[in-house]
Amino acid sequence: QVQLVESGGGLVQPGDSLRLSCAASVGSFSVYGVGWFRQAPGKEREFIAAINGRGDTTYYANSVKGRFTSSRDNAKNTVYLQLNSLKPDDTAVYSCALRVGTGSYYSALEYDYWGQGTQVVVAS
Repeated sequence: QVQLVESGGGLVQPGDSLRLSCAASVGSFSVYGVGWFRQAPGKEREFIAAINGRGDTTYYANSVKGRFTSSRDNAKNTVYLQLNSLKPDDTAVYSCALRVGTGSYYSALEYDYWGQGTQVVVAS
């Protein structure tokens, strides 16, 4: 059974940085793309970033492009999301998701397994 566990969230001030981790218990991890989504209170879940299996292609939402960076270490079955220049609007629960298929990286519907999420709060 595939399990995804996020970590690294917390309470930070505007302008600070965080690195989120997503550890996956799955064989052949390097064949799977992984996405990051977030959901703020009262808002719909939104796509943030994604990375392909080899780690050589990344995708970002316009709202985070240039501030967030996704990477992965396939030897550790882990994907990372570096969050820089955080803003209060970045406050949300951040979840990683793994996709088995080949559909769009931007759509939550294309992901098959989800983690529980990690809370990020940006406040002064």
